[in-house]
Amino acid sequence: MALSPRLDLRQTQSLVMTPQLQQAIKLLALSNLEIETFVGEALESNPLLEMGETSHERGDSGEIATEPSEHDSDGGFDGTEALDIAPGALDPEASPGDQGDGGDWGRAAGSGGISVEGLPDLENRANGEPTLAEYLADQIGAVAHDEREAFVAARLIGELDEAGYFTGDLFALAEELGIPLAEVERALALIQTLDPTGVGARTLGECLALQAREADRYDPCMARLIDNLDLVAAGEFARLKRMCEVDDEDFADMLAELRSYDPKPGCRFGGEGQSAVVPDVLIAPDGADGWTIRINEASLPRLVVNREYFLELKGGARDKQSLSWLNEQLSEADWLIRALDQRQKTILKTAAEIVKRQEGFFRRGVSAMKPLTLREVAEVIEMHESTVSRVTSNKYLSCPRGTFELKYFFSSGVAAADGEGASSEAIKARIRALCEGEDTKSVLSDQALVEALKAEGFDLARRTVAKYREAIGIGSSAQRRRAKKLANY
Repeated sequence: MALSPRLDLRQTQSLVMTPQLQQAIKLLALSNLEIETFVGEALESNPLLEMGETSHERGDSGEIATEPSEHDSDGGFDGTEALDIAPGALDPEASPGDQGDGGDWGRAAGSGGISVEGLPDLENRANGEPTLAEYLADQIGAVAHDEREAFVAARLIGELDEAGYFTGDLFALAEELGIPLAEVERALALIQTLDPTGVGARTLGECLALQAREADRYDPCMARLIDNLDLVAAGEFARLKRMCEVDDEDFADMLAELRSYDPKPGCRFGGEGQSAVVPDVLIAPDGADGWTIRINEASLPRLVVNREYFLELKGGARDKQSLSWLNEQLSEADWLIRALDQRQKTILKTAAEIVKRQEGFFRRGVSAMKPLTLREVAEVIEMHESTVSRVTSNKYLSCPRGTFELKYFFSSGVAAADGEGASSEAIKARIRALCEGEDTKSVLSDQALVEALKAEGFDLARRTVAKYREAIGIGSSAQRRRAKKLANY
């Protein structure tokens, strides 16, 4: 059969995303601060766009509409629109004044707060946990023998990297401080006794050895295993078994123990450069047992189209190319305002559904959180699950209990006695409360936590409890026992 060029006509169907649709989807995933940057770039590139006055500058009464309104008749986008959630739309069983037994410890899960005037506290941080240096400094006073040793230890803490390893030069520090090298070494040994175990180590082997000693597993066999980590990485297990003089079962236990240690104990703590979190959504009680939900207007600019300037430019256009460019700028400006307006409505609808589903959290704390998935919210607001995912990414909600990422309210569930299930966040908060309330002489093991939770109606496996405990940064029973003894010293 001869090969020759020819033309064929075919009909096909395909979904094509226009550049404007792609841009609209991108806007959904941006936070208010990122939107502010995007709007700034649009103002520079489009002469028909300009900043409008906020509701405060216009002298509006501040009353909140029950529905998000359309953009203003002048083509403007206002970031002050809000939703009212009436009391009847929420859980009828929730009492507005009922804080429950879990109110106090539930409140601790937040990262920040809200001022008495109802405005978000700009001191909210992305990570409310202390830094590694702060956490170690709090422990020094209880274990240092005198102020001199505490001062040297504090100086050494400044030489730790983010993973908790000591990266400085002991000899150089001794010369800098004008003290004997042995005194600096004693201060480093003091730091190595602090929590988290393994901090202050100079090498990976030393870090793992410190954790093995803490677990009372640092016998000669484990010491030889840790001294030959290069063979572990190379997978030369037969050679290691001969060196450690153990059988297959003991060697498997040693490897499992070794792999359970944290090679970077300092990484569980926040870094020094924590940036302020500006909430995108504000939630406050409306005085009638309901909730007011609004976009944070302080971080969201208002855009308008200067139509007088458009008419002026249109009247001066002398060719089709100039007129076409001007109409294109107008079309882009109108589209951007509509896209921002639609983004706001989508965020408000999503936040309103979150408040309805998680009203127990807003009234009684994290102990009342329920399992919630993106799909459940998407079905109610009649949008795709991926849209809800974009809306809740990199956006924060400020309420009287603190400032939380919207993703925080979505969590898996575990079995509960009431048959409805409980949020994993509620279980984590309960584990934290149990650990904080334990006595020095009766520190709860993971199995004891399982039994305590089971008595409260939560059926979890021990490994699940251990996973949740580690996820919220709570150490093992041995680590907590030592920390409590140091605190009471």
